[in-house]
Amino acid sequence: MAKAAAKTIKLEQIASANRKPAAQEATLIGLGLNKIRATSELEDTPAVRGMIRKVQHLVRVVE
Repeated sequence: MAKAAAKTIKLEQIASANRKPAAQEATLIGLGLNKIRATSELEDTPAVRGMIRKVQHLVRVVE
């Protein structure tokens, strides 16, 4: 029996990390984002959701 496909979250960066704390900039890099309008598709895990919450003012979840 095959496993069910893992859920994913697609993110888009909507704001710059300039003049933000280094931890927020590092979180964006960890999410695979580095420029405005960059997109990244990640597995939906509690760790990823926590990272999104930390930079929620800089990213948008794309449906």
